[in-house]
Amino acid sequence: MGLLDSWTAGSHTADGLTYPTYRKGSGPGVIVIHEIPGITPGVIGFAEQVVARGFTVVLPSLFGRPEGPASAGEALRSIARICVSQEFSLFALGRTTGCAPWLRSLARRLHDELGGPGVGALGMCFTGGFALAMLADAPIAAPVLAQPASPAPLGRARAADLGLGPADLASVKAKVAAGCQVLGLRYDRDPAVGTRFDTLRRELGDGFVAVEFPGRKHSTLTEHPQPEGVERVLAFLEEKLTTKPET
Repeated sequence: MGLLDSWTAGSHTADGLTYPTYRKGSGPGVIVIHEIPGITPGVIGFAEQVVARGFTVVLPSLFGRPEGPASAGEALRSIARICVSQEFSLFALGRTTGCAPWLRSLARRLHDELGGPGVGALGMCFTGGFALAMLADAPIAAPVLAQPASPAPLGRARAADLGLGPADLASVKAKVAAGCQVLGLRYDRDPAVGTRFDTLRRELGDGFVAVEFPGRKHSTLTEHPQPEGVERVLAFLEEKLTTKPET
């Protein structure tokens, strides 16, 4: 039995793009965006924990082979796809990912269906900053950045860049100033994250909540999971997405 056999396969089309999706659970909506190389067993395992906590989880498959291993070969194939795609960029400075309109549309559809305060959006590694891109122009109430690693931290400017265009950065800052918190997780000596946490602290102030673990590992929720990190994410989603009854 495949790891995704209990998930409902579908697709979403927006902005001239169509990507497969996998859905499971009930309750408030959470979009979990996989890391390189794709929807690995580790990503599915984390998503299952979110489902078990009482959420409707949607896994978009943006690149890679669903259920493929988190191997060097799979990663190289995904990177090759990313490098020739107009929807993604490994190196662009001050630019929002080209798949942001598609992700925002997916969030709007999920929120229209499920209602509530908003949708959760979690990106990791290469897609870590995608949750911020969604916050800029979609009903995102719980954005989570797990070890954001794009653009590739080659040089000081890229190491600090958040992967947002100026207008989207201004929109994110306005929403955070209005009360939307952003949760970030990383290992404190992970070179892939660069100095983005410093940028997030500077741009978002107290609206950025950092959860940092010692070490040079990378994937805080999947391949090198930290139980405390997983619990912090689940608690954050519950706090921001669960409508509390009036007293």
